[in-house]
Amino acid sequence: MQTFPSTSARSADLVRTFMARTYSWMAAGLALTAGIAWLTASNEALAYQVFQLRLPLMLAQLALVFVLSMFAQRLSSTVAGALFIGYAALTGLTFSSILLAYDRSAVTAAFATSALTFGAMSVAGYTIKRDLSSMGRFFMFAVIGLVIAMIVNLFVASSALTLGISVVGVLLFAGLTVYDTQMLRKLALSGVSGEMAERAAINGALALYLDFVNMFLFLLRLFGGARR
Repeated sequence: MQTFPSTSARSADLVRTFMARTYSWMAAGLALTAGIAWLTASNEALAYQVFQLRLPLMLAQLALVFVLSMFAQRLSSTVAGALFIGYAALTGLTFSSILLAYDRSAVTAAFATSALTFGAMSVAGYTIKRDLSSMGRFFMFAVIGLVIAMIVNLFVASSALTLGISVVGVLLFAGLTVYDTQMLRKLALSGVSGEMAERAAINGALALYLDFVNMFLFLLRLFGGARR
């Protein structure tokens, strides 16, 4: 007698496949960013040119994130993937200044802490039973508040505010990692497949990539180690 996998087994397999694809895209993006940042920082002439173009590069990053976020469902997976890789590459160029501004030990410690925290929060988001959908608006306003605080601090240059912003930033993006992971798991359980699943995986990878990168930046501020 032929047996068929249960609905729960098929759902679990669907979720594993989708999440594996999402994290593969994210890992590829992070690897590309780290590689380009290191190569750029190792070439003094190139690093100087990148520094001179930092504003156009940052604007290009914002444009790519906007396109990927706003038009994710209209883009083909090929175009979305290319844009994500392009964004990761541009981020690597702009991040080269971090390797020049901070001691390598501080960068390594911040990256390792980010990786461990991100991993723990991802597991929590994947396994937690409580529905976090209602937290979406809270996180949106929290990010806006954080950005406003950072802009204000550009003018007041308060060390206490800088510390507070860094702590809140780490906690906020750790929470967003939990939230985004659960939302992606729910998306997988909805039965998304084919081209739509690939686009969703790329968009999910971007969200997790941004969670990781922002957590790393705020942790780096806490670790300090800026070169004099």
